[in-house]
Amino acid sequence: MRGGVGEWRLALALCGAVVALDQGTKAIAESALVPGQRADFVLGVEFANVHNKGVAFGFFGDGSDWVLALTLVALAVIFAFLAREASQSGLWIPAGLLAGGALGNLADRIRTDAVTDFIDVPLWPTFNLADVAIVAGVVWLALAYVVAGREASR
Repeated sequence: MRGGVGEWRLALALCGAVVALDQGTKAIAESALVPGQRADFVLGVEFANVHNKGVAFGFFGDGSDWVLALTLVALAVIFAFLAREASQSGLWIPAGLLAGGALGNLADRIRTDAVTDFIDVPLWPTFNLADVAIVAGVVWLALAYVVAGREASR
């Protein structure tokens, strides 16, 4: 399936799945742990109930209006990108991951004015599945462009 409506449908389906999984896991974390509580899991990984008012790693923690505006701009860029690049097969995957991650965290911001983070690994800030989807989407997109650049230079 190359480009067009099919790519949009796949991106939206993946986006919806990411949001559902993200919100479901956050609900489990919030129901199992009180805010600030941590529980050992395995190999130094902890489950936590942490609320982050900022963006990645807590940056802009006091600027909720800026964070909300930044999130909305990012979503607009993602969908504009998909519209522009829809003929490139497979870009629906990073678009769906990025949009789903952004919407998952946006839902938290709208509901509680903070994002719920619950995965705490050693030497890294606490994060959630929306964050994982965003990072995976960025990596997938970067790799897609590296591969496309190599193929174009042949």
